[in-house]
This record gives sequence, C-alpha cells and structure tokens, in this order.
Amino acid sequence: MDEKKGKYKVRDLSLAKAGKMRIEWAESRMPVLMALREKYRKTKPLKGYRIAGCLHVTKETAVLVKTFAEAGAEVSWSGCNPLSTQDDVAAALAADGYSIFAWHGMNVKEFYWCIEESLKFKPNLTLDDGADLIFTIHNKFPELAKSTIIGGTEETTTGVQRLRAMADDGALKYPVIAVNDAETKWDFDNVYGTGQSTLDGILRATSVLLAGKNIVVAGFGHCGKGVALRAKGLGANVIITEVKATAALKATLEGFRVMNMDDAAKIGDVFVTATGVKDIIIEKHFKSMKDGAIVCNTGHYDCEINLDDLKKLTKSVREIRDDNEEYTLKNGRKIFVLAKGRLVNLAAAEGHPSEVMDMSFANQFMSQLRLAESHKNGKRLQNKVYDISAEQDQEIAHVKLKTMGIAIDTLTKEQVKYLTDYSAGT
Repeated sequence: MDEKKGKYKVRDLSLAKAGKMRIEWAESRMPVLMALREKYRKTKPLKGYRIAGCLHVTKETAVLVKTFAEAGAEVSWSGCNPLSTQDDVAAALAADGYSIFAWHGMNVKEFYWCIEESLKFKPNLTLDDGADLIFTIHNKFPELAKSTIIGGTEETTTGVQRLRAMADDGALKYPVIAVNDAETKWDFDNVYGTGQSTLDGILRATSVLLAGKNIVVAGFGHCGKGVALRAKGLGANVIITEVKATAALKATLEGFRVMNMDDAAKIGDVFVTATGVKDIIIEKHFKSMKDGAIVCNTGHYDCEINLDDLKKLTKSVREIRDDNEEYTLKNGRKIFVLAKGRLVNLAAAEGHPSEVMDMSFANQFMSQLRLAESHKNGKRLQNKVYDISAEQDQEIAHVKLKTMGIAIDTLTKEQVKYLTDYSAGT
C-alpha cells in the first residue's frame, strides 16, 4: 500500500503508467467534458474552491477530476464503493499530485477512513454517488456543513431519494443538486450504461452463454430497464419482478414476462437486482433456486441480496473464478454470487462506458459551476435538493449530438408561436 501522509493512499503507485493510459483512452471518448475543460481552463471559474468527491474511482472519474483542476479547483477524492476502485487509475491520480484515498477491496472501516481523509482540507463543495460523503459530514463533521460548505451534487438514484427525505425532514444542512435526475443522466447513464456494463460484469465473472437463459431482473426502473433490454438483445428470456404497478405494466408491454420473486426464483438462471431496496432476494428465494443459479446486484448498495440468509443455508464457500463465489448449500445445490453482492458492473467490470459517462459528468461539472457562481453572486441556495435546469440538459445533449456528427431541426418562429397559441383551434 502506497501512502503519503495527508495526500494520498492507494494500492500501488507503480500502476500509475497503466492508469494514465486508461485515462487518456477515456478522454478520447468524452468530448463533451473535454470541451468544457478547454472552455474553462483559461478563466478558471472554480479557482479558490475546494471540492471533496466520493465517487467510483474509474478512468471516467479521473477525467472529471482533472477537468475540475483545469477549471481552478482543488480536489480531494475517495471511492464510493469498496470494490469499484480501479487501482491503476487511483495510482495515476496520486502520481499527478491529486489527493486520492481509494483502493480496491477496502473494508467498511477503511472505506469511511478514506472519506474522512478527503474532508481534512475542509471542502466548500461536495460531490457524491450514494450520499455517504454527505452523511459523514452531517453525522461527524456538522461544523463543515454549517460554516464551510456552500453546496453539493449527487450522482445516483439511491442518494437522491435519501437526500430528498432529509430535506423533507428539515435535516439537510446545505443545498444539493440532483445530477441523477437530469434527463441526460438517468435516461442514458442509468439505462444504456448500466445495461451494457452489468452484462459485461456478468460475462467477465462467469463467461456463461446468456442466450436461452431465464434472466430475472428485479426492478424495472431506468437501471433495470437497461439490463432487461440488453439481456433481451443477447437472446435471454427476461423476467421482471416489480412492486410498482405502472412499471410492471410497462415491462409487460415491452414484451417481458412479469411475476413476483417467489415464482421467478424457481425458474431463473441468472438474477440481477436493480431496485435500491434491501432484501429483494432472501432465504425463501435461495431455497427454491435451481442448482447452479447465478445471483448478482447492480443497485448501489449491497443489501439487495441478503447474503446472511444465504450463509445460513450454506456448508462451504469458495471463489471459483474472479468475482465469483460458489456457495454449496447443505442440500448439495450450488448458488453462485458475483462481486460479493456489490455493484457487479463496477466490481467485476469497468463500469459504464466512457461515452455515456461523458454526459453525466458534464452535468456534474456544470452543477458544481452553478453552485460556485451562486456563491460568488451572494445568492446562497436553500437547504434542499434542486434539479438541474432544462436548458442545461438540452445544451449538453446538443453538444453530444454535435460531437457525434448528428444535426437536428430547429423550430421556426411561426412554429413556436403556434405551440403557444391557444386560440388556433383545429
């Protein structure tokens, strides 16, 4: 373990060269974020601001970190999941002088130690994926929220839901922008990014043939929908479980089978949880699964699959492949758990493709800029969760289309007038 007191702690600094090449590859696939970097590197609108980030340490995240720095910010970073850090990327950031506290395979105590280390430089802006950084500030360092921090951003659905609950209870101590709820984030990152990277993780950990398999996807939100669509495209028979009637109806009209988990557990070959809720797969489901069933999670936290329940039924466990543990039950049947029930797309693969993270991280950058500009203008936002503007969403989508060489039409003045003319009739 390489450590520089007060600056970084990473797995192995000698991995930096490989990490830098991965970051360069991501930069070549993230034109929107690179355009923002070029636009703001001279004016440095974030100069004087300190950003603490808690987000998966991947090659795409490194591009975001470097873009913040080019815009003038000081940055300190920790990983938001114990198994999602790419050690070579963390080493590359450390070698380039960034404060980074993250390595693959950390335990829970180390995970929170890293978050706390990233806060030692007293940030005035935060960036979260799951809100663990914000919760740590509120629970252990409330003075930062009271006197130093002017605002933050949140990347994922689970975090936004919890922060909205905090705001509703009057417990949120500084404003947060819900980057996750941007159309250019959750309709792309959550759907196409999660869909592709989740199946990538399953295939790396198992190398099984998905065509013809019964794949059970728990949850038909944006993430679950993405997984279901990609699994269908590979020839799988997709089964959806849901608690929301409208989501179940949408899945049905998309051509998927819909049933409850009790029934799906009996016929599924591969199970993917994507709900953000705990105890989706529990003891009774493990008891009725086929011999050889594969179970994994692509929701933010590792509580969707109740591994304690599985362990009660188990007589032995061994890692049969990387990120693939074979649980042999007392009755002789075997169940395979991928990535220890954590995010399979990040723990067993590389996370979302750079092209889709380009828009998500452009939203992160623009939202941090919005917080800084509000502060400069003396207009502190209220302590609640804000959406990004429709104008920002469309601007990022337009830039993305331009980089793809795609042109779209523009409404004429007459068409705009027609759309708002309530006297026009038929």
